[in-house]
Amino acid sequence: MSLNDAHAFAFSLATTLMAAIIIFQAGDGTLSVTPASEYDGDTAAIVHEIDPFAP
Repeated sequence: MSLNDAHAFAFSLATTLMAAIIIFQAGDGTLSVTPASEYDGDTAAIVHEIDPFAP
């Protein structure tokens, strides 16, 4: 997934679920999106965090 696709998907997911979403880079270089509460990987792999409650 490209960075633009990941951001679009993450924003959509964050507003739908009203939950913080993490965009992270996997070990093979691909980007993925998951709710922050379910992410248990390395913090250095996080590309961006989207919080729908942040101003």
